[in-house]
Amino acid sequence: MAEKEEGVKLIGSWASPFSRRVEMALKLKGVPYDYLDEDYLVVKSPLLLQLNPVYKKVPVLVHNGKILPESQLILEYIDQTWTNNPILPQDPYEKAMARFWAKFVDEQVTLIGLRSLVKSEKRIDVAIEEVRELIMLLENQITEKKFFGGETIGFLDMVVGSMIPFCLARGWEGMGIDMIPEEKFPELNRWIKNLKEIEIVKECIPDREKHIEHMMKIVGRIKAA
Repeated sequence: MAEKEEGVKLIGSWASPFSRRVEMALKLKGVPYDYLDEDYLVVKSPLLLQLNPVYKKVPVLVHNGKILPESQLILEYIDQTWTNNPILPQDPYEKAMARFWAKFVDEQVTLIGLRSLVKSEKRIDVAIEEVRELIMLLENQITEKKFFGGETIGFLDMVVGSMIPFCLARGWEGMGIDMIPEEKFPELNRWIKNLKEIEIVKECIPDREKHIEHMMKIVGRIKAA
């Protein structure tokens, strides 16, 4: 059993894809850490506001007194601090493209795939097709690959996995939408099955029923906003 790294703390939330991907990285690296779960949708704790006064969101990583917000930044910090089991590609071009697609998922897919979908005044089938067009871009990226990172799980797998199959899909399911059917997205569904076989991923997937309930609360808030 590895000794606990001095001062490694994660302030996160069981339902947050941004938090869960950081946990995947820490587990992959074998870094023991203290974890504090925040029910940030109910109330933001004084600790969270103190550690992340800019965004006031989870996750926040604290390492030997250094405070890091924002999940993608945290993933890169973890990868550079603990160099075993690399997360980001070593090739500069591949590393840049992994960052590009991660930003695409967190900004475009998340916005269109949930907020815009819920608030859409168009016919629901038109809104669904807009989301699927974005997801098809990821389908093309994973074709004939075991993982986005190659033969082993990496940075983009953690970002896409935490956000789409283990978060947004729970919201879509609650809304009665089969957004990524296997017949339309065979490569993405194959990748999801591969992902579910990874132990560190299984440990970080939220309980399905509880998560659907949580996502429907978010859907309700978006509708009411």
